[in-house]
Amino acid sequence: MTTLFLRTLREDPANAEVASHKLLIRAGYIRRAAPGIYSWMPLGLKVLAKVEAIVREEMERSGSQEVHFPALLPSEPYEATGRWEEYGPNLFRLQDRKGTDMLLAPTHEEMFTLLVKDMYTSYKDLPVTLYQIQTKYRDEARPRAGLLRGREFVMKDAYSFDIDHAGLERSYEAQREAYIRIFDRLGLNYVIVTATSGAMGGSRSEEFLAPTEIGEDTFVRSPGGYAANVEAVTTPVPDALPFDEAPAAHVEDTPDTPTIDTLVAAANADHPRADREWTAADTLKNVVLAVTSPTGERSLVVVGLPGDREADMTRLTAALAPNGVEPATEADIARHPELVKGYIGPGVLGPQARAEGAEYGSEDDTAIPYLLDPRIVAGTRWITGANESGRHVFDLVAGRDFVGDGTIEAANVRAGDPAPDGSGALELARGVEIGHIFQLGTKYAEALDLKVLDVNGKQQVVSMGSYGIGVTRVLALLAQLNHDELGLKWPTHLAPVQVHVVATGKDAAVFEAAERMAQELEDSGIEVLYDDRPKVSPGVKFKDAELLGAPYILVAGRGLADGTVELKTRATGESEDLPVDTAVQAVVGKLAQ
Repeated sequence: MTTLFLRTLREDPANAEVASHKLLIRAGYIRRAAPGIYSWMPLGLKVLAKVEAIVREEMERSGSQEVHFPALLPSEPYEATGRWEEYGPNLFRLQDRKGTDMLLAPTHEEMFTLLVKDMYTSYKDLPVTLYQIQTKYRDEARPRAGLLRGREFVMKDAYSFDIDHAGLERSYEAQREAYIRIFDRLGLNYVIVTATSGAMGGSRSEEFLAPTEIGEDTFVRSPGGYAANVEAVTTPVPDALPFDEAPAAHVEDTPDTPTIDTLVAAANADHPRADREWTAADTLKNVVLAVTSPTGERSLVVVGLPGDREADMTRLTAALAPNGVEPATEADIARHPELVKGYIGPGVLGPQARAEGAEYGSEDDTAIPYLLDPRIVAGTRWITGANESGRHVFDLVAGRDFVGDGTIEAANVRAGDPAPDGSGALELARGVEIGHIFQLGTKYAEALDLKVLDVNGKQQVVSMGSYGIGVTRVLALLAQLNHDELGLKWPTHLAPVQVHVVATGKDAAVFEAAERMAQELEDSGIEVLYDDRPKVSPGVKFKDAELLGAPYILVAGRGLADGTVELKTRATGESEDLPVDTAVQAVVGKLAQ
């Protein structure tokens, strides 16, 4: 440690929110260079290399072959697939000295596709799966939690190429099994959930999520085995109801009721039902959203959902991708006088309203799309805004009095909601995404004209799959899951060193014994860190050893006079005295187990 490039910190760094972020910096594994960007120190690189080694071994075992692309790329391939615009502000864009548009790659689908196009021409060349472990860049608006969400990160991305969809299915399953082996070997608890494809495109999509309270992703699972990212949950659609005998819609005065709670209270007080009380589930809430296209064009969308539900921005973002979405501003709504804030209703929205001649207030006379929650089926009766301040319409029947331009999964998913496959009530949990696999199909192959000759000599578009693992994110998650109040506690096969040898005191014999044990351990194939620092107190050395997180701490100190050294097991906190002459063999034996 007198020569190791390392400085530990006693205090948590400023702005570090989660344990992994705090401890990786305090223990000298990483150093902050800028928001969301980190330099890697020697110990951090050792752990990173071990994570990468497991990924490589299992990728090779699955039949994948490693390549390596540049991070700095030309814009043309991304323009061809539409992602130059679709990625929006998350993409790092720049120009070279000649004014040529370039980017720092967030993913490499386009480059893999073009490489195979350049190399292969026949079905006989396929299937092939290529992968790389490489640095990626995304301009996160709010990088957080250290390595868990940064602007520069290491990712393993793999891509399969097959002659048809049946081949893609086989490649997808091979990668899925490889991921299971990788995360099992890393010692991670994970859940495989159905997911959306987002900007990646494609059909089948699954995420590997590690359940943890600090996770940014919400997922659901049921007792019967259903599991999905919250964005991918589909609402069981109720049966349509007959409405032949439903009362006619009627507008009532409901002053001072701009919220669902005030509306329900007023409805029960002034317009009670005969059969039961009104509830928030009887109200139709219409939420105005501003949608921004990748090219920066801003427009409005109105989403209708039951009043006992909230609009989930995560689900909305997935449903409206690649567009950005946010609540509409006062200025947005002001351009449409027909939208009376707090009292918006279907009377001025949707194809039926347009057919009946409802007037729209925008200068370009563009109708606002009206999208409905899947629960709003024909025959359901609602209280909703009458598009007049202080007034609501009662007994407005879907399918009779209004229809939408389509449906959208926008409402929040709640614990107890039925699973879409009928496998029971859903429970909600949070997790960190550690892997994501997609069946891309032909999206990128068609955009970049990747075709090969099939068995009949005809041009066939290649089917592709995409498979990613956040390598640096996995390392951060391992730190998050393996620590205590004293510091890190690395699993043996991932630790930067297996044994941290500590010499305490001033006696030369202590340092000689510690150095000898360190050398013998190293000669036995064990990775060792030897704290040989003179004039550093035992307390400081112990704190550093616990902070750095090696599985075993071997201490030569006062006990040496009696012929013993102390062995501490970091994972359990237990310690034992060992004869100095057999201590090395004992440690080697424990590591062998």
